[in-house]
Amino acid sequence: MRLAALPLAAPVLRGMASPKIRDISVIATQPSGVRLVVVKILTDQDGLYGYGCATFTQRADLVVPAVEKYLKPLLIGRPTDDIEDLWQAMYNSSYWRNGPVLNNAISGVDQALWDIKGRLANMPVYELLGGKCRRGALIYSHAAGTEIPETIDSARKIMARGIKVVRLQVGVPGMAAYGAAGGSQSSPSPRDPVFEPWPYVRRTLQLFEAARKELGLDIELLHDVHERVPPRLAVQYAKDMEQFRLFFLEDVLSPENIEYFRQIRAQCATPLAMGELFNSPHEWQSVIRDRLIDYIRVHVSQAGGLTPCRKIAALAEAFQVKTAWHGPGDVSPVGHCANVTLDLISSNFGVQEWTFPDSRIEEVFEGYPVYKDGYVFANEKPGWGVEVNEKAAAKYPFGAETGSRKPLNGGWGIVRRDDGSVINQ
Repeated sequence: MRLAALPLAAPVLRGMASPKIRDISVIATQPSGVRLVVVKILTDQDGLYGYGCATFTQRADLVVPAVEKYLKPLLIGRPTDDIEDLWQAMYNSSYWRNGPVLNNAISGVDQALWDIKGRLANMPVYELLGGKCRRGALIYSHAAGTEIPETIDSARKIMARGIKVVRLQVGVPGMAAYGAAGGSQSSPSPRDPVFEPWPYVRRTLQLFEAARKELGLDIELLHDVHERVPPRLAVQYAKDMEQFRLFFLEDVLSPENIEYFRQIRAQCATPLAMGELFNSPHEWQSVIRDRLIDYIRVHVSQAGGLTPCRKIAALAEAFQVKTAWHGPGDVSPVGHCANVTLDLISSNFGVQEWTFPDSRIEEVFEGYPVYKDGYVFANEKPGWGVEVNEKAAAKYPFGAETGSRKPLNGGWGIVRRDDGSVINQ
């Protein structure tokens, strides 16, 4: 007996043709003293465009031609829907890859394509990625001071705003210190500041001893080493910090020394965070796979945008590693929205570094994520929900730095040990 043929399903019709990339431009602006790079993609559909963060502050000017002279000719006329395909094309077309200039350029395009897709669907990007698994993202903010009491007072002010996780940094008398002002010291080079690991370590241990006595055990505390100590001292340092029950110890090693995480893991339970300097899967895969860290802290634009970073989050979830995306002032509001999107969709989210916008940022960018009671929330508008006032952005061109960064075109200078050798920073 022959079965009757089933009727064919009616075809699903899309309301509009897939948009194509009509033009790509770069908005380079410095409203708050930090160079921000934002990519804007225009489509062939009137009024449909998107923004992406491509900020690499230390070499910001190089990202602009990477987008305009290399990625733009590659992408004009291609469909905006094909985000994964276009990401692979941009990544592989350079042949030499996994460098910060190209990765940030790719990120700007990638995030702009996700913004376009969200605007076209009339949905926030998090909806396109499966929706939220939490209402808001826990944040941490930075407390710093030249002296220990000053840092603790700064932490109290942050706690008074409802923030539940605080990073503590303190100056080191007579030398440079990351994240806090220090004193001056004669240097082997008259232009370069000096840093010595042992005085820094002793000073930081004193800071956390005082902080736990004065702030108590209920507040979560963390600290950024910024990779400034040698590996053997890093092992001892992490052991000594264990007594203060940190939320995490950040960047205790440089990427060149990540194998030493094995020794730290074997000797103490201090939670470890790493990754803001990572550019390549070859860097983050091993520390996640071998469970050598507790938090992966990749800078989203440094890794190439939303597309690779949601894969990082998925990889980390399988190995019980949490996310803590890099979120300092040298991330544009578009980038902060991308961070929060990843926070909301990832079950293994841990904490989000947070920078509050000032009036100049708000003049240029509309749609910053919303802060309330220690958490940040998506603004719920389509795409990233961010609009850029390009006239306001043009009021703040690159070059507003003062001091030592001005002749370096916004880049960082050199920090040396007392013997004159250059340190990681």
